[in-house]
Amino acid sequence: MKLFEGLSQYRPQALGVLRIVTALQFIEHGTQKLFNFPVGEHAGALSGLPLAAGILEFAGGILLALGLLTRPVAFLLAGEMAIAYFMAHAPRDFFPVNNGGDSAISFCFIFLYLVFAGAGAFALDNRRNA
Repeated sequence: MKLFEGLSQYRPQALGVLRIVTALQFIEHGTQKLFNFPVGEHAGALSGLPLAAGILEFAGGILLALGLLTRPVAFLLAGEMAIAYFMAHAPRDFFPVNNGGDSAISFCFIFLYLVFAGAGAFALDNRRNA
């Protein structure tokens, strides 16, 4: 449609906004696990996989928000979300809406998209490559 053809020129900016907003939401999951902020169910000392997940979500989210090392970080985080889904969510129920895994699936595929598409606009990766 001609109406939407002009929007193609804004693809890098839209990709950059998708990356930043997704990263900010992901950082929240890390801060909730590591610092209990915002206050949630994850209060208490962490060890093992939950601690590793919290560190990946916090540090990886910051790197993605900045657009620094976007592709390798996104690859790592997509794997983390796939593992999180199959270890923590899928055993509860077959349907993602019932097992609470819909956000893990969405994060996984957005991160996988960033592996192939790159950081988009507003990224430090663009300054490194210039």
